[in-house]
Amino acid sequence: MDWNHYRFRSLWTLSAPAPAVYRVLERIDDYPLWWPQVRDVTRLDDTSGIVTIRSLLPYDLTSTVREGRRDPETGILEVGLSGDIDGWARWTVTRLGPHGCLAHYEQEVDVRKPLLRLLAVPGRPVFRANHALMMRAGRRGLAARLEAV
Repeated sequence: MDWNHYRFRSLWTLSAPAPAVYRVLERIDDYPLWWPQVRDVTRLDDTSGIVTIRSLLPYDLTSTVREGRRDPETGILEVGLSGDIDGWARWTVTRLGPHGCLAHYEQEVDVRKPLLRLLAVPGRPVFRANHALMMRAGRRGLAARLEAV
């Protein structure tokens, strides 16, 4: 087992139409406005930027995010990640009815940050819990953002 390799999956049921959710999710520059753990987004160009995240644990993760697949028809947004974490992340937004949708988040990454690699074995359960807290806060923030829009 590679202790520095992670696969995450989250399912968010939201009371908003899929196209509205997709529009919010595709605006990565706005993530810090509704997702507290996304601390900063700095655009490099039209398809890439640098994102800094920090959840409950006292460390930042900074990665360059590069647009991969962007398909509003299928509800897919995918990015490549490089930096403190290398890999990819994908949103798939699907309709659940006239006023609801499912936002499916998937991420597969390898940790590159030296301190986290050093703590890989004892820290793994804590790192996974930290990610789960971040995702829970993201779902709440997105729901509130969708109500405000």
